[in-house]
Amino acid sequence: MIELGGKRIGEGAHCFITFEAGPTHDGLASAKRLAALARQAGADAIKFQVFDPFRLVADPALPFSYEVLADRVTGRTEKVTEPLRDILVRRRLEREEWRELKRHCDELGILFFATACFHEDVDFLLELGCASLKIASADVNHLPLIRHAARSGACIQIDTGAATLGEIETAVDAIRAEGNDRIVIHQCPSGYPAHLESIHLRVIPTLKRMFGCPVAFSDHTPGWEMDVAAVALGANLVEKTITEDRMTRSVEHVMSLEPADMARFVQVIREVETALGEPRRVLSDIERQRRDAIRRSLHAAHDLPAGHVLAEADIDYRRPGFGIPPDRLGEALGRRLRRAVAAGERLAWGDLEA
Repeated sequence: MIELGGKRIGEGAHCFITFEAGPTHDGLASAKRLAALARQAGADAIKFQVFDPFRLVADPALPFSYEVLADRVTGRTEKVTEPLRDILVRRRLEREEWRELKRHCDELGILFFATACFHEDVDFLLELGCASLKIASADVNHLPLIRHAARSGACIQIDTGAATLGEIETAVDAIRAEGNDRIVIHQCPSGYPAHLESIHLRVIPTLKRMFGCPVAFSDHTPGWEMDVAAVALGANLVEKTITEDRMTRSVEHVMSLEPADMARFVQVIREVETALGEPRRVLSDIERQRRDAIRRSLHAAHDLPAGHVLAEADIDYRRPGFGIPPDRLGEALGRRLRRAVAAGERLAWGDLEA
């Protein structure tokens, strides 16, 4: 079990809901608006991405392809390819802007998470008081970065898109070797958006069994059907990207939640949690009352005199089930009646001699 800001992540706790705004803001003002929307919707945390695009991407022409929403009515998408560095530059913030955004999240009362790309980013986020550090899927084998983040003692979240189980194991071992067991592993499908055959939700319980730590689902699909399925499979955290407008022609907007959907998303996750209930079948008092009202009891099939020895031909089965139940018929047969019973009358244990 991991605790962050008074909220728990792990078995027995509510599914932790993180809204991802790192790829969908276009500056400080929109990042603040998205944080406010996340808080209003009831999310537990909002996540951003801290990086220097000029240092991160050595080749300024390195292409990156993704889909954008071309028609809201039909859902038709278009493929867009542009330099990765240009995409990242659109959402770069200066250090002082990050400080202002973190203060804004604190004032809103929502936890601030962030992906760190360099050692300096880790140190800066720790200075800010970032609640949890995330390692991107692309850095699952960046062991120097992972070890540096782990040494801080902060909660480390690992994205695992396109990683093998062996690579995940190596990354987890690196964190634990630094004395840090505050780990959340994300099942993170590849693609923007991800296609159904790449999601592999059944990996969620596999990761839980293998590593014994909370497991999350980072959703890269439109809608929230996959999040519902992930929660049903035991995900301890779901991360869903949000946007002010899905029609924005940039990466990840196509699969994001818009303001009108954010609160409903949180509500649906909470409803699913309630419906999942307990692993044991335990009936409430109300369920027992309803059950008895529709079950059957032993009734007299015809007039029966006092002293009559009950036989199966004397019995009819009628609702409600407030008398002798059918599964205890054998205990009633062969016993004498203490009183006369009219046809259709319900039998009680007190009507029978011992």
